[in-house]
Amino acid sequence: MSRQRSMEAILASELVTIGELVRITNTRYSTLKYYTEEGMLPFEQAEENLTRRYKRVKTVERIHYIKELKTRGLSIPQIKETLGINKAEK
Repeated sequence: MSRQRSMEAILASELVTIGELVRITNTRYSTLKYYTEEGMLPFEQAEENLTRRYKRVKTVERIHYIKELKTRGLSIPQIKETLGINKAEK
């Protein structure tokens, strides 16, 4: 297993892993994985390895927005609609 990057290094990076997003946003790994699978969190994936990388700033903003919508009582389908995500994009 690789050594974790420092929070300073993570916050200085343009791209982060899902594990680093867990640390930045205090959101469960399973929740972020679900959001990714539902097309709610866009990512980049290099061909040479299967590690998904997320644009740190935009993804953290998106996660906070999803959390805000959830506190307003929106369901996942309603949140996806608010985010402009169609079922075909999934």
